Amino acid sequence: MTGVHLGNLLVVVALAFLVPLALGFVPTLKLPAVVLEIVAGIVVGPSVLGWVTIDEPLSVLALIGLAFLLFLAGLEIDIHELQGRPLRLATLGFIISFVIALGVGLGLRTADLAGNGLFVAIVLTATSLGIIVPVLKDAGEISSPFGQLVVAAGSIADFGAIILLSLLFSREGGGVGSQAILLGGFVVVAGAIGLAVAGAERLPALSQVLFRLQDTTAQIRIRGAFLLLIVFAFVAERLGLETILGAFMAGALLTLLDRDRQMTHPDFRSKLESAGFGIFIPIFFVVSGVRFDVDALTSSIGALARVPIFLLALLAVRGLPALLYRSELGSRRTAVAALLQATSLPFIVAATQIGLELETISAETAAGLVGAGILSVLLFPLGALTLLRAGSAARLKP
Repeated sequence: MTGVHLGNLLVVVALAFLVPLALGFVPTLKLPAVVLEIVAGIVVGPSVLGWVTIDEPLSVLALIGLAFLLFLAGLEIDIHELQGRPLRLATLGFIISFVIALGVGLGLRTADLAGNGLFVAIVLTATSLGIIVPVLKDAGEISSPFGQLVVAAGSIADFGAIILLSLLFSREGGGVGSQAILLGGFVVVAGAIGLAVAGAERLPALSQVLFRLQDTTAQIRIRGAFLLLIVFAFVAERLGLETILGAFMAGALLTLLDRDRQMTHPDFRSKLESAGFGIFIPIFFVVSGVRFDVDALTSSIGALARVPIFLLALLAVRGLPALLYRSELGSRRTAVAALLQATSLPFIVAATQIGLELETISAETAAGLVGAGILSVLLFPLGALTLLRAGSAARLKP
């Protein structure tokens, strides 16, 4: 342990505890904790107070936090529900979204506001499932046709953005063809692992042992899920793909395998969320704030102007395709869907870090994108909830 210090980790963990606690004292303030966690990280980071610098313990735990976040996002995808008209609309919406994003990215590149227009286009196509799902749950809409359509669209957007990022931009380099081969190899390995896990779970002796150990100190199912997450992240890394792809695929595979129709382990997913959101994920968001380059954002008026431009780009890229739902949902709920689909932050944070490492985008562009993501989380869900409540109130009037 020589040379490893926990001072930076202490400050980050303290902030991860204090931020939601402070919000708990002001329940009327509908502000996502993730936003304040990033802001708190900015304040204690090198850009402001300088109390925290990125060291090895923070880097490792933040990486696990990012992986856990994408793992839980993959877990939110109900593959069995992604079928029929919702799947067709969500897929068509993502295709339209990417086409719009390409045009926006080219325009931003021409205006010298983005280093690589294609990279920025991919960043703009994602939707934060981890943020919009709680909003839909709180509104009582998660199981409605409207909620399922929005979740389907967000699932396709998250999956598509991660695939495109892994295919077209990788730390390992290589052309699109070689990356496609690697991606195909990863899918084959993932399928083999999935079949092996599914086959093992059908063994009566193993099922009995899992049932006996799942709620003991062994917490065997949680350990198995964490093992699956790390295995997929490791395989993706070894194949030259992004670890976020492995984490996301691990969650999606677990959703496919773990149906639990007999309700033998009803607390499994809540335990995973407790581990993720209680320990690792807040560290990732606070560390993201520590890494945020305030100087790059405030270095010029042009750099600061990127934030509203990227925010409008998010709304155009992810919001406009929601017009496909108008015949299904009506005008008000289509507007709600547009705002929720345009809400994006975790993927932006992860992708911009990759872009900086690859020197694909500048620090100013990265800071502008993250700033726009923070504003999208602040403004769009609040606007969506306001529209939903107004619609509910209008229906209740005699």
